[in-house]
Amino acid sequence: MIVIDHKAHRVNVSVFGEFTLADYREFEEVVNYKIKFEGPVDLFFDLTKMGTLTLDVAWEEVKFSRAHANDFNRVAVITDSEWVTWSAWLSQTFVNADVQVFDDPAAADEWLEGEA
Repeated sequence: MIVIDHKAHRVNVSVFGEFTLADYREFEEVVNYKIKFEGPVDLFFDLTKMGTLTLDVAWEEVKFSRAHANDFNRVAVITDSEWVTWSAWLSQTFVNADVQVFDDPAAADEWLEGEA
């Protein structure tokens, strides 16, 4: 399950339990809308409560990242999982954005709120 919140030029996503393809598609819909009307956005992913993700989500993330290579400014990923950290660094190869991994949501928020 995901919870999505957004404000000008930013989308916040928190994942709880399993991250499914339906969840990812909901995320894509919000991001596509924001990009269409506001241009490039920042992303805040809180994955500290994520249990698992399905293989189709991982594949969709690669396709979405490649299709939106220039649509993100900064991406903050909050996790304590080494696997998710490696995945975040790998996804950076598909986007022209600054991707940072944090273990503290407040630090990630501060980084995104700072000057670009």
